[in-house]
Amino acid sequence: MTEAHQAWLAQMESESRVKQEQFMKGIAERLRRPRLTNAPPHPFEGAPEFWRSFEWSVEERVQYFTENMVAAGGHVHRLPTMEEVQSFICEKVEELSARTIIRQNEDELNELLLEEHLAQVDMSLWNSSDDEDWIARAAGADIGIVMADYAVSHTGSIVVLSSKDKGRSVSLLPTVLIAIIPIERLKTRLGEVLIDFDQSGRDQLPSGIHFISGPSRSADIENDLTIGVHGPGVVFAIIVG
Repeated sequence: MTEAHQAWLAQMESESRVKQEQFMKGIAERLRRPRLTNAPPHPFEGAPEFWRSFEWSVEERVQYFTENMVAAGGHVHRLPTMEEVQSFICEKVEELSARTIIRQNEDELNELLLEEHLAQVDMSLWNSSDDEDWIARAAGADIGIVMADYAVSHTGSIVVLSSKDKGRSVSLLPTVLIAIIPIERLKTRLGEVLIDFDQSGRDQLPSGIHFISGPSRSADIENDLTIGVHGPGVVFAIIVG
């Protein structure tokens, strides 16, 4: 770079900084405030103390989770046992005329014996074979079934973590999602979930943490709201207990 070029760049930077300062002064004058050049003090960090200890009762958690999930377009059912969950899934498969299902390879789901009760359905377990294109398999599935790792009443969100047996495609790509939430995993606040990740440390974090608050909703093209473009268009949240 020649000296003339360097001098030209320095002049451009100087002129730019003058314009920047004039712009900031103009904003301060319009707001009738002094021009600040240092960051103001920030004495608070994170959620206030009262919110960190705030907790709803079990029934309140169910009530608010249901209200928030339904408001976002989801469906919530509360069932007493996993046996009832098995019957619900079988009935829903029949009602929706589902032909292909993909599910997480989780012990709780294995114990439902869905393969026996839904022998007429092409059901597959995520990552159970090295020869399968599992993303394509999930994309072609009518229903995805997952166990929720957490749920949050305050936001009406289901939280699903990824691992080799729990690919995120299972909850993301099928047309319909069925998420099973043991009631002890239903929390009041999002902070109750996030603190576990903070305390586990970076090395123990899962490859993906997914927050699902109802069906997929997109309005990025001409503000036209569309359901089910970037994820399942129908979400069933099943609270067990």
